[in-house]
Amino acid sequence: MATLLPKFEQFIKERQYLHNVSPATVSWYTHNFKWMPSESPTEDELKAMVIRMREKGLRATGCNSAIRSINAYLKWSGSPLKIPQMKEPQLILPTYTTSQIQLLLNWKAKRATGRRMSALIAVLADTGCRIDEALSLHWRDIDFDNLLVLLHGKGRKDRLVPMSLELRRRLFLFQRKSEAKKDSLVFSTLAGTKQGRRNVLRDFKMLCRTLGFEPPTRSIHAMRHTFAVNYLRKGGSVFHLQKMLGHSTLEMTRRYANLMTEDLQAIHQQVSLLS
Repeated sequence: MATLLPKFEQFIKERQYLHNVSPATVSWYTHNFKWMPSESPTEDELKAMVIRMREKGLRATGCNSAIRSINAYLKWSGSPLKIPQMKEPQLILPTYTTSQIQLLLNWKAKRATGRRMSALIAVLADTGCRIDEALSLHWRDIDFDNLLVLLHGKGRKDRLVPMSLELRRRLFLFQRKSEAKKDSLVFSTLAGTKQGRRNVLRDFKMLCRTLGFEPPTRSIHAMRHTFAVNYLRKGGSVFHLQKMLGHSTLEMTRRYANLMTEDLQAIHQQVSLLS
């Protein structure tokens, strides 16, 4: 924060020490404030700032991410100004097909690193958690008796989510083979440290290609999308899905709830006035 102006530093300190935001949120504020022309920008300066973001290649979603943090600062500083959010394109979220999910879940790993990846895929598929939530799991977070998993979500928000009997079986076998201690990470490196997301993504993509298919964009996060779509297909409510995914608002959950085209086609055959 040494390169930030004093008021920016004060805002971040208050968020950090009074609101207990996570280090990731502090980093997010710090990065976004570098777009700001001054501590007390005018309306024209804010407009020019957004134009500069677009000229630098930021998409609408990236701009909105920065705008949210800057608007929070403007409100805190007493400014009457507020930057309007940009309209984001409603893209179809990438998901895996049923056959691709079955290939991943039925894959038989022979090495320790492969067994770790297989267990990780099972957790992602069964709980819909974020990759960082999975990589942060300790064995003490797994309640085998009550079929619950304690996830450490964004903004230091923990949540308990259920797991299936099949996931319990897979995790129990994985724990027994890895001879892991209760305080250790579930998906740690061989040295016992937390795995890097880039390394996991690399290995995951390689596995998909080995199994004979090209992973969709945002390969690991697409598992979360797939979980959400499948949850709704099987009759789960969007309100329960919101709790499972750890979203603070229902609107965020609806973005994951876009049904696949074939779902819409199947429903249309039942509701069409011509049928």
